Amino acid sequence: MRYRKIHIIGGPSSGKLSVASKISTAYNIPAFDLDDIFWDRRADRYGIKAPNEERDRALLRILQHDSWIIEGVYYRWLSCSFEEADLIIVLTPSVWLRDWRVLKRFIKRKLSLIKSKKEKLADLWRLIKWNHSYDTDNLQRARAFIAKLGCKVVDCKKIEDVFTALES
Repeated sequence: MRYRKIHIIGGPSSGKLSVASKISTAYNIPAFDLDDIFWDRRADRYGIKAPNEERDRALLRILQHDSWIIEGVYYRWLSCSFEEADLIIVLTPSVWLRDWRVLKRFIKRKLSLIKSKKEKLADLWRLIKWNHSYDTDNLQRARAFIAKLGCKVVDCKKIEDVFTALES
């Protein structure tokens, strides 16, 4: 595979982490979740951002690797990773599939089936509302931001599309 630096962007529960993990395993490339550097992992609840300087230093450490997969919903502070990426994958499953995944993850967290910070029903509602505006708001602005950088971008609805793009 010719791509060694891959940036994956997509809406909430679009499959970014799953796709990054599968690519990482298939091609032995380290994967990094931007949530791990954007949010303050020391906080006991959701919604507390890490300081910008700390976040930016963590991103620069990731970019020093010879190869990487970076995944997340963010774009404004990521021009350097988009510019260094050999390929940007935009995950575009339907909003309804993403809603289902968001709800399923929330239930698993509430049942303690997966590790979680404190999360309320109001947090779920905000995420679903944001999910429904993501494609027409955040994603459009992200696409415009990326287009100005002249990066190679491919849209993928499912994992098969991703591996087809990686092998072409």
